[in-house]
Amino acid sequence: MKLRLSSSRKKVWCPMMAIKQINAMVQVDAQAWNSLVGDACPFLRHEFLLALEQTGCVSAQTGWQPKHLLMLERNRLVGAMPLYLKTHSRGEYVFDSQWAHAASHYGQDYYPKWLTAIPFTPCQGRRLLVKNDRNALKILALFIEFIKDKSAQENITSWHCLFPQIQQLEELRQLGLAIREGVQFHWTNKGYCSFDDFLAEFNTSKRKMVKRERRKVSEQGIELFQLHGNEVTAQQWTIFFDFYRMTYFKNGMPPYLNLDFFLACAVSMGKDMLLVFAKKDEAYVGAALSFIGKDTLYGRYWGCLEEYNALHFEACYYQGLDYCIANGIKYFDSGAQGEHKIGRGFEPVTTYSAHWFCDVNFAQAIQHFLHREKLAVANYKQEAASYLPFKKNGAN
Repeated sequence: MKLRLSSSRKKVWCPMMAIKQINAMVQVDAQAWNSLVGDACPFLRHEFLLALEQTGCVSAQTGWQPKHLLMLERNRLVGAMPLYLKTHSRGEYVFDSQWAHAASHYGQDYYPKWLTAIPFTPCQGRRLLVKNDRNALKILALFIEFIKDKSAQENITSWHCLFPQIQQLEELRQLGLAIREGVQFHWTNKGYCSFDDFLAEFNTSKRKMVKRERRKVSEQGIELFQLHGNEVTAQQWTIFFDFYRMTYFKNGMPPYLNLDFFLACAVSMGKDMLLVFAKKDEAYVGAALSFIGKDTLYGRYWGCLEEYNALHFEACYYQGLDYCIANGIKYFDSGAQGEHKIGRGFEPVTTYSAHWFCDVNFAQAIQHFLHREKLAVANYKQEAASYLPFKKNGAN
């Protein structure tokens, strides 16, 4: 496919800075990388990204080839961006299969493409890591210029940045990228003292529903308990992994992650992991895994071998809400999709992604698509909010 650049090739000149592209996280100092990340998001930490690579979950063979960007100023790391060369769109949670199909229909390639995202993790956060926020726009512009040059040289079709935080979204918009919107369902802690305090904001029918679901779990003889990742035994990790991969097998696909990945994370960042186990008659029947950020609990993986009434809601949501309330955590991001979360107090929030395409005509077609889609997303978000369980106008 002959590439026609969709933006001017005006150079951003910065003589003190140099870009270095690496093929693995072992090629960058962990402490230097984490100094850019801070303590907000566990998924950007060197340990997490390294575990994905060293356990083979992320590699050229799996279609996630690491090509991370580093910004050096006098050989000191001042900026970084996770970057992957993708040969498919699996594990992204921003679905672009229609775009790939359209490109194929017109005789164009859609892959390989560049992707800035956290593999298999649809959680919002920083995508550009910088030492000094005042330099963020300049460093981002330099990275994008580098990506565009590489795309022209290596016949790579596009660059996609998934789930950036709002501040960085605006910087991406300023640099001319097409912005796509989506919806997830998140919970906000409004200073609740207990789970009952939270339920007091529900209307009567929804409050009864949640209490009934929690009661049904205990009536089935199921007990739940929580452990941080560094408290979990190797045997318990194996049990969790069996539950996790069963979720994928039930949907007819192999799991993205392997047991070695979870074991590696438990060693390097176990205190940032929360496992909820469910037991019945001394046997494990289900488990859910979350990661803990500075002010957010991130619900990630769940599984069971047999289905039990309301166990999914209890293990994946209510236990997480209990943890947030008890520990003063402000937000609970329980992952992608899931309209069933609305009636349980998870509110619709807008998520974003940013996209650049080499081909001018294809970029214009995408812009038209995004304009129409944005209206549909806005309508969906408004309708979803109408089903929230909270009291209205002083009703019980």
